Amino acid sequence: MPSPPPVNSDFGKATRFTRFTAIDWSGAQGHRHKGIAVATCGVGDAAPILVSPPDSAAWSRADVLEWLLDQRGSAMLIGLDLSPAFPFVDQGGYFPGWQQSPGDARALWDVVDSLSASDPHLAVDSVLRDPDIRRHFRQHRDCGDLFAGGAGRMRVCELGQRAMGFAPTSCFNLVGAAQVGKSSLTGMRVLHRLAGRIPVWPFDPLPDHGPAIVEIYTTIAARAAGIRKGLSKMRDATALDTALAGLGSDPHTPLPRYDDHATDAILTAAWLRANADRADLWAPAGMTRDIARTEGWTFGVS
Repeated sequence: MPSPPPVNSDFGKATRFTRFTAIDWSGAQGHRHKGIAVATCGVGDAAPILVSPPDSAAWSRADVLEWLLDQRGSAMLIGLDLSPAFPFVDQGGYFPGWQQSPGDARALWDVVDSLSASDPHLAVDSVLRDPDIRRHFRQHRDCGDLFAGGAGRMRVCELGQRAMGFAPTSCFNLVGAAQVGKSSLTGMRVLHRLAGRIPVWPFDPLPDHGPAIVEIYTTIAARAAGIRKGLSKMRDATALDTALAGLGSDPHTPLPRYDDHATDAILTAAWLRANADRADLWAPAGMTRDIARTEGWTFGVS
């Protein structure tokens, strides 16, 4: 049977954004996280600036949720550096063999948030202890019997990232510095709480007004800026300005401290601004309606 046609986005709605924000996310334990960074910019060439967290030196996940809700009147395109869903297409479900496995991404977000209701700071410890769900994850000293092995299961858009020369990590692998599963799970709690208030593409169509959220992969921005494979981290002012120039952006305002999180957020906000009007990125050839409903898509994978 032939595959269904790709989803056709209303590209005209993508050209109305006047602000562009990238959020480097964290799934780490605890309340506040130096691994969270928020950078934003307007139209034009001025470099993105970091948004200061409220009342603290570091953001909490709840802070970011409240900040996002405050943007509901802004024509802002918001990139979240996390996977909004797990692989589904490869095995016909997120958690094959579990009778209660959710049927789409919004149901998945509901399950994650509900199971984690007693976990503070939008953490997801309870999800990963669930006897049915934990079987699918590779955790430290606990590899589930249904973990696929090797690199783990991949979403269709992650296979697309591989085809572009990148090395995505399976959300079911929670071991190692490159793991993204905990970030993704904590992000799903936030996305569930934004339901009906801020659209998340491609699960929702682009709105006529107000903000929209997309999934970002900061390495895509780094490559587009001319940073070679293996050298994607910018830890000083010169490296950041060189990368920003590669995206047509002016030099940034000096930062008090340079780390991967701040520089990734700044560069990716500039990349979003430079690429938000690319029609091909809003209608990826490999994204069917079923994929858009269950797995989502990384903005930047065409």
